[in-house]
Amino acid sequence: MAVMDGQREQGSGPPQWWRHGPPWWNHRGEEEHSARWPWRSTALITAFVLIGSNFAAHAQESERVPLDPFARVLLFLTGAALLWRRRYPVPVVFGTAVTTLVYLFVGYPYGPVFVAVAVACFSAVVAGHRRAAWAAMGTMWAGLALLTHWLYQWLPPSGDSAASWGQEIVIATWVVAIVALSELTRTRREQWARERAERAQAARRRADEERLRIARELHDVLAHSISVINVQAGVGLALLDTDPEQARTALTTIKAKSKEALGEVRQVLDTLRTPGDAPRAPAPGLDRLPELVEQAGSAGLTVEVEGKPPRLSPGADLAAFRIVQEALTNVVRHSGSRHARVHFGRDGGTLRLRVDDDGPATGAEAGGSGNGLAGMRERAAALGGTIEAGPRPDGGFRVLAALPIDVRTTEDDKSHKSAKDVKEDDR
Repeated sequence: MAVMDGQREQGSGPPQWWRHGPPWWNHRGEEEHSARWPWRSTALITAFVLIGSNFAAHAQESERVPLDPFARVLLFLTGAALLWRRRYPVPVVFGTAVTTLVYLFVGYPYGPVFVAVAVACFSAVVAGHRRAAWAAMGTMWAGLALLTHWLYQWLPPSGDSAASWGQEIVIATWVVAIVALSELTRTRREQWARERAERAQAARRRADEERLRIARELHDVLAHSISVINVQAGVGLALLDTDPEQARTALTTIKAKSKEALGEVRQVLDTLRTPGDAPRAPAPGLDRLPELVEQAGSAGLTVEVEGKPPRLSPGADLAAFRIVQEALTNVVRHSGSRHARVHFGRDGGTLRLRVDDDGPATGAEAGGSGNGLAGMRERAAALGGTIEAGPRPDGGFRVLAALPIDVRTTEDDKSHKSAKDVKEDDR
């Protein structure tokens, strides 16, 4: 369905570049584009004005003043001024308007001299100098109207007559069209700039969220594994001389736990190297709770599990597993109790996860980063849940997590079980 929607978007409506800007119109390219001198376009426009004016002079030979060196200089200056239209758009748009009016006041033939004024106006509006462009175009149109309806009596060519008002309406329409096109381009350009900024901000936000997620994963994996390794290393050192067999067991646990930690760290780092690829191993979830209890037991902590967790979405399942893992790790590192209780309950569409220990706190420096509780709160908040952690009134410590249950997943489970019951009844 997503592919069909993408094809539908590509096949109808405006093209992608119209919504988000041409691929070459980025912020850096825009700055370089503004810094360069528009030699080619200026040369082409100037040549077009000069050559087109020659053809216009032949067509209006008996009506207007023939082109002379002064006229050609005016035409050249009008076109050449466009070379500065990106650096100084306001002086250029007024300069081209003035030279064009001088050209027309002398009585030279009408022709493509207006093209240079239109390009200068376009550049000024796109650069953000809207009022200056409007003023220049309005001044030129007012001067042209004054020339064709009043000053023509005293200016060359002799015998010229007043222009019709229909002609003035046509000229005014062209002026409005040029300004409207310039405004449309300016509006689209500003919209593209906003969209680029929003996409850049969204990309930075996604990168920050991804870095935070990876940091949480590495903290949870390493904190739990190294805590177990630290405890087992202490046991091995203490029993190395008196009970070598128990010390060997501790070293075996250290080897297995370090291997598992390396595997999980490698899985997290693989997402950095190939972000578009699927993970090679599934993310851990509450199905690995017995393994987590066994690992805690190897560190000398007895864990009692009460209740059965419902089926969760992958994100909530991973978050619940990491919260239990971090809570048990904190018991191993900071509590004098060697017994912990993990309780699963359900309150409507919310999973109630509670981890208790009887304390007391050891007060010893465990070498942690102090980010465990913050990481648990961030995981819960990312799913729309909450974390409460603190000392219990009767001693010990409690971590209480409230995570939303994916209702759709639960309904799928019910429908799957119902279908299975129907099949069994048919048998």
